[in-house]
Order: sequence, then C-alpha cells, then structure tokens
Amino acid sequence: MSLSPQFLDEIRARVPLSRIIGRKVQWDLRRSNQAKGDWWAPCPFHQEKSASFHVDDQKGFYYCFGCHAKGDILRFMQEADGMGFIEAVEVLAAEAGLQMPARDPVQAQRTDRRTKLVEVMEEAVRWFRLQLQTGMAHEARAYLDRRGLTEADRERFGIGFAPDQRQALYHALRGKGIDEALIVEAGLAAKPDDGGAPFDRFRGRIIFPIRDAQGRCIAFGGRAMDPNARAKYLNSPETALFDKGRNLYNLGPARTAVSKGQPLIVAEGYMDVIALVKAGFEGAVAPLGTAITESQLQLMWRVSPEPVIALDGDTAGMRAALRLIDLSLPMTGPGQALRFVILPEGQDPDDLIRKQGAPAMASALDGARPLVDLLWQRETEGKVFDSPERRAALDKSLSDAVARIADPTTRDYYTSIFKQMKWQLFSGRRDGGAGGGAGGGAREPRRGAGNAGGGRQRGKPVFEAPAAAPTRASMLSAPQLSEKATEQMIEAMVLAICATHPALVAAVESRLERLMPEDQGRAALIHDLLAGTRSVQGRMALESILSEAHVKAAPVISKPQDSDAASDILANALDRIEARRAARLEIARAEAEIEGLADEGLTWRVTQSARLRQKADHPALADLGDLGENSDAQRAFLKSALENEIWRKPKR
Repeated sequence: MSLSPQFLDEIRARVPLSRIIGRKVQWDLRRSNQAKGDWWAPCPFHQEKSASFHVDDQKGFYYCFGCHAKGDILRFMQEADGMGFIEAVEVLAAEAGLQMPARDPVQAQRTDRRTKLVEVMEEAVRWFRLQLQTGMAHEARAYLDRRGLTEADRERFGIGFAPDQRQALYHALRGKGIDEALIVEAGLAAKPDDGGAPFDRFRGRIIFPIRDAQGRCIAFGGRAMDPNARAKYLNSPETALFDKGRNLYNLGPARTAVSKGQPLIVAEGYMDVIALVKAGFEGAVAPLGTAITESQLQLMWRVSPEPVIALDGDTAGMRAALRLIDLSLPMTGPGQALRFVILPEGQDPDDLIRKQGAPAMASALDGARPLVDLLWQRETEGKVFDSPERRAALDKSLSDAVARIADPTTRDYYTSIFKQMKWQLFSGRRDGGAGGGAGGGAREPRRGAGNAGGGRQRGKPVFEAPAAAPTRASMLSAPQLSEKATEQMIEAMVLAICATHPALVAAVESRLERLMPEDQGRAALIHDLLAGTRSVQGRMALESILSEAHVKAAPVISKPQDSDAASDILANALDRIEARRAARLEIARAEAEIEGLADEGLTWRVTQSARLRQKADHPALADLGDLGENSDAQRAFLKSALENEIWRKPKR
C-alpha cells in the first residue's frame, strides 16, 4: 500500500502523541507542562522510578534520557505494541477519523483472503476445544491433569484435542460450508499427491493454538498422545498466515505483561510457557519448534530490550545457548541485549516449577548471566593456556567475536571486560593454584607435581580456565598497583556500596558528584544513583563492577543487610579518594616551589597533606610526627615526598 507523506502528517496532527503514550505511562504532573504539550513520565521501555521519558506534543517526538528510546507516534506504536507499520497506521487513522487510502485490487484481494483464513482457523479452534470434552479425549484430559492444567488453564490457552480420525476436522469444516481450498490453504488438511480427498494434519494430538501479537489464531501445535509417534510435537506448515521463524508462542499476552514491568522470558516449548505463566511469570514466550531466528530476536527486542533466555539444563540447551551467541552478537548493543538462565541438569522451566515452586524459578532468573559471560565460557571452558601461542589463540577468538558487534561502544565494553577477565585468568599464583577467573576448569597443579598429560615439564606453571576464587583473582593480590589502579578499585567499592545500599546515597550525594570518574559507564552509574534512573551504560558499568573479585569478596556486598558497616566503609573509601586527590594537588604546587627556599608554610602544607592521606588509608595509625624547624630536615622531607612518592604508599 502506498501512503503519502501528507496522509501520515495528517494522522500526526490529529492524534496527540501524549494521548497514545499516556495509555502506557503515569505522567509526572509536577514536572509536566500540559499547556505547552510538554510531558514527563517513567520510561515505558525500561524499568525506572524517575521521570526521564520526555514527550513533546508540539514536535511530535518522544525521547528517553535513560535508555535513549526515541521516535514519533508511529514508531511508538510499533515499538510498544509490536505492530507493523501498516497496522499502526490503520489503528491511528481510525482514532483520527481518517479513511485509509484506497488499496490496489491485488492487495485488497490478498487481505480479504487472509481474513477468511483467520476465520477458518478460529472455527478450528472451537472444534478442537469441543473435542477435548468428548470421551475420545479421556487420555488427553488425564495427561493435562497430571501436568497440573486446570479447566481454567485450558480455557485461557485455548487447548483442544484432535481425535485420531483421518478426516474428522475436514468434514466438520466442510459441514459449515467452508471451501476445501481454504481448509488446505490454512494448513489444517493436506491434499494427497494422487488427488484424493484431503486428510487432517492433526490426529491423536493435544492441540495448542498459536496466535499472533493481535491475538488471531495463525497456526496450531500438536502433542502426540502415542509415544511411538514419529514426531512428539507437530506444528502447522507455513501458510499465508504463519511463518514459524517470525512468530513466538504467547507473544500477545507476554507483550502486555512486559509493558507492566515483567521480564520477557524465552523458554523452549508450549508447556514451559504455560508453566511459567501459571507461576506468575506472564512475560513468557517460546520459539515454534526451531532454533531462535534473527527475525524472532528482533521481535523479542521490540517487546523488551533485554530478554532472558531460559534454556533446558541439558547438552542440547547449552548448545542452543552457544548458537544464539553467534546469531545475536552482530545485533547486540544499547537496547538490544540478552541474558541467559541455564537451568539445573535435566530440568526445564516446567520441571523446576513443579518440583521446587515459583521461588526456585525466580531465583534462577535473578542469576541470569549476560551474553559476555557465556561467550567467555565458550572460549575458555576446559581449555589450557600454558603457552604464548594458546593465549594468543584465545586473544584472536575473543577479538574475532567482538569484531562482529556493530555498535562501537558495546565493542569497547566487551574488549575492556575481556581484558579484565584475562588478567584474572593469568594472574594466579604460580606455586599454589591457578588464579581466579570466569569460565570454570581445573585448578593448577602444585609446582613440581607430575601430570598425566605427559606433555608438560615438571615444575612448570600450568594456566587453565580455573574455578572461581574471588580473593586470589582480586587485583589486591597484584604485587604493585599504580595510583590510578588503586583509586579505581576504591571508586568501584564506593559505587558498589551505593548500588547495593541505596539508602546511603542521600547522605553522600555531594561527594558522589565530585568523584567525576574517567570511565563514562561509571559516570552514567553515578547519574543513575543520584537521579534514580537505569541507563544502559550505568547498568553495564554496575555489572562490571560487581563482577570484580575484590568487590564480590566484600561482606557488605555479599551480605547487604549490614548497612551500618556499609556506611562506615563508604565514608572511609570516599575519605581515601579525596585525600589522595588533595595530596596530588598539594604536591603539584610544592613541585613548583621546591626549587626555591623551602619555608615553613610549604613544609606544613605538604605535611598536612601527607597526614590526611595516611589517616584516610590507615585510620588506626598515629599521625606523622613533627618534622621540627631545621631547614635541612624540611628540604629532605620534601625531596622524599617528591622522589619516593610517600603519598602513594604511606609508611606503616
């Protein structure tokens, strides 16, 4: 259909953007200026408490300062409701009281045909539902009872039954005057090659209707009751209504749930989705009998910026996760991320919920891992890095993967995270076990111990992808740290405490504002902490900080209920950062004056700076003693301060 720019402009002029968006958000009336068409609200595309989502009715555009979502009224309808462009135009045209432009005859005929096919599918839904109540469906009802599906559940999902008869559905539909060609075209019956009468595609199966985002039945999935059936699950063939690589089971209800704050959870099958929904996780969907496709990924991201992939805890589930890494890497970036839940061995979401309840599933979702984590695991798990060549191979495989990411900022973050992970992996003690790191694997054998591999010399350090060991992996174990690295570690602890103890933020707001970290992600995180927002950059920075070993090992992070201890540590950490910066400024001033006569004022300033630095780093130690008034002692102290950098490593 050809739509003129003038027609689209007329829609935008007649329908205020705030009217459409106002159905999805709660406006912040204190901040909004209704008379000027200037509106503010929490963003409908990501969870937040503050009003960072701005709508300008005069210009007809919206923008979120947190997740950077932006667009016009048509874009919003497509992103928020998962509509296609033409569908969004039709909905808005009806709201504006405008007649859609005349369609060309071919397009009109095609649309009318699709409408008839939908009617045939809905007639089939009613017939399948009726069959589930008959005596022939006794075993099917018993199976559903064993799986915990009540009558209300069956009604909610439209579950039915196809009797094991060759033409039962075909004759039922023909009896209602439906043309044979429509029955075959809808995928409900197949016509034999020899030209005989069509026969039902679904026989002896429990039937699950598959609906599109608008709730129209476009296909069916059938589970065989016969354990010897060639296919346990059978889907409708691809038709004018159904493209299995471009649809998701339960998409419409899931989209509604996500708009109310629930996560989008991607499971593997129909029963997993139903179990999740019954347990309260209503944003659940599933691909339709295939591995997740690029189109399905894009569809997920239109619903949620960060879907959670919940895969079965078996080898096939892990393989599916690793395949999805390669598919999603070129498309990942701000507003298009993935998290993964790998369930316990041999369990799927339905199993986990039935055996351990909804809290167990909630716990698994809370532990969802980012894409970068699984990519690292894939490249390191079970591998040995005992030579420069093997380490170089790891560098190359990681670099090749990162190079596939289109967004430059995301690429930079991946590179930075992998650099840190490699440092943790290769920085373990050489004489008592491998250093910590992500990815799992065996510990390093004792120095001098024999090895079964036969290829390594006795006593040589072996670097393998090790088990996690937070304290050994920490940068605290490094023999020497630069001033910058030390300050960044303290800064990370400050931000981690503020994020895990948000009640403490108000007391240190002005001190947080003065931190001004070099890292843009940390700067965004500080803004989020102060404004109550959740930006993509801030979330990524927080994930990186919380993964640092010295942060994970801190009791106030692992046990956030101890707010008093957290408050004390936070205050001391800020004291240390501020003292270090003050010391650097004072020493810089002293360097400019040291060439002249060192007077008492200069000595006193540097001494006070050193005392503040020592007091912040080691509160329990006494202050530095007086230097006296001897000018030689004064000059010696200043030279020691400058040459030996005592403000970096205060004497104990």
